[in-house]
Amino acid sequence: MKRFYKQVTVAPAEGGRYGVLLDGRPVRTPARTPLTLPTLALAEAVAAEWAAQEGEVKPLAMPLTRLATTAIDRVPQHRAAFIDEIVAYIGSDLLCYRADGPADLVSRQSSTWDPPLAWAAAAHGIALEIRTGVLHRAQPEASTAAARAVVEGLAAPALTSAHVLTTATGSAVLALALVGGALEVEAAVEAALLDEIYQAERWGQDREAMQRRREIHDDIGAAARFARLARA
Repeated sequence: MKRFYKQVTVAPAEGGRYGVLLDGRPVRTPARTPLTLPTLALAEAVAAEWAAQEGEVKPLAMPLTRLATTAIDRVPQHRAAFIDEIVAYIGSDLLCYRADGPADLVSRQSSTWDPPLAWAAAAHGIALEIRTGVLHRAQPEASTAAARAVVEGLAAPALTSAHVLTTATGSAVLALALVGGALEVEAAVEAALLDEIYQAERWGQDREAMQRRREIHDDIGAAARFARLARA
């Protein structure tokens, strides 16, 4: 749609939240709910996305706004499904399935993936077992239960981010570390794409694969920023 507004502002809203206004009128979600955010920092970042639109309003260029509308419209109504989908990744978490060779890949996986696993165990009691190969084996029930407890405790913005991050990285552990501020975006991207990056270094870059990695990087960056601003 064409840009129909001149001024974008932020104003206090009910419940200690902050709304985004277009020419003094509140932005609404697709479900017609006022788009209000839990922190001033997040509201200002969302407002900046609307202010940056020129000529045409392009939703794909507004990742924070899209995450906010998901947190408002979808998460409250489908919270249990969001939680279940994240926790399901614990049973097949990327960080737990290791190569048996070559030696440099094995070493690289260990040095990159072991620290987030150690953090999950120390911070939340999510102690996951490492496997070699791709055959699925269930993780300890206590660890899965611990992960569920953490995810169930997330507020809607953090749960929204965790869901996007889990699917983008293939790892609930990486998602929780990012949402909790225990991992930087670049480290998470390196961990999530380690195998692909390793293969590209050995055999050369593929244009489509490079584009896919850029898209994953952008998705991870936006979701992590949304979580960070929501808790600022």
